[in-house]
Amino acid sequence: MNELAHISPYADAAHRGAVIALWESAFGYAGAHNAPGFAIDQKVAAADGLFFVALLGGQPVGTIMAGYDGHRGWLYSLAVAAAHRRGGIGTALVRHAEAELATRGCAKINLQVLPANASVTGFYRALGYAVEERVSMGKRLLG
Repeated sequence: MNELAHISPYADAAHRGAVIALWESAFGYAGAHNAPGFAIDQKVAAADGLFFVALLGGQPVGTIMAGYDGHRGWLYSLAVAAAHRRGGIGTALVRHAEAELATRGCAKINLQVLPANASVTGFYRALGYAVEERVSMGKRLLG
């Protein structure tokens, strides 16, 4: 990882605008349920301490959110600003989230990758993740 990058818990007042801009650039959300402001508000309300930012010069250049239900962990919203990709920031964010989940007793972590984002699969494979034979299902309750 870039020697100057620092991983910190997300702080809404300090990081919100930059994280929204990063997510809009990285993800290009289509659904209201994924709107960056809404997703951030929901995660902040959960107050679980599983939302992290990578900072360079005090500015967010990467993010990751994790979730833990007491049985399995999940990784979400891993994003690194285009100018800072392939420098180890994404790996550092994943490892940071994994370590935090492990301290909570998490034994297994899941994540989902959209088929259109197949290049990311190689990134996660290099970190020890494997494609599992599962059917992923979902149901939107909002938006």
